Amino acid sequence: MRYDLVIFDNDGVLVDSEPISNRVLAEYLTELGHPTTIEDSYRDFMGCAAHTVHDVIGERYGATLPDGFDELFHARVFAAFEAELTPVRGADALLAGLRERGVAYCVASSAHHTWIRTAHRLTGLDRHFTDELVFSAQDVGVGKPAPDLFLHAAAAMGVAPERCLVLEDSRNGVLAARAAGMDVHGYAALTDPAKLTAAGVTGLFTDLAAVPALLAN
Repeated sequence: MRYDLVIFDNDGVLVDSEPISNRVLAEYLTELGHPTTIEDSYRDFMGCAAHTVHDVIGERYGATLPDGFDELFHARVFAAFEAELTPVRGADALLAGLRERGVAYCVASSAHHTWIRTAHRLTGLDRHFTDELVFSAQDVGVGKPAPDLFLHAAAAMGVAPERCLVLEDSRNGVLAARAAGMDVHGYAALTDPAKLTAAGVTGLFTDLAAVPALLAN
């Protein structure tokens, strides 16, 4: 095999959370007096660490989000997740197949550990991930597009960066993977493939069923 480790982004690649979380975020920011559409949220916040929302609102509106913003946002998202969240089509079968073949994998997400584990529990993907296979920007103190998270995940898994394949659906994720010296294939089911290409993807795909072939090519 060409790669020794597959590193998954979580939101939008394994769990179909992006439409839900970006809708909730846009609604909440608009409620606070910072008009935001779901398209704005996709553009500004998708694939970013939580502090990015505070940074953008500060730069754009000269405003500070209220105390407890992150906690209330997460509570609203988790409530929506309980009612709506599903795995990305093909995610469960792909992870099961990798395990059966003995292919090492992990998840590396800019989201908090609680967010990742809640999403996995609600979609049933938690059966594929022990705690040792879940990495968060919390672990390194900086989110994508910095390469730190991917480098941390690879080191913890004992794999050299050049032997890793990252699966990402955001521009920041692609930039982070490339900065880490890793190949990265862009999942273009929701994201404009031109944005992923411009960020430097080494390949594109629109169906998780295509991933096993990517490992050998």
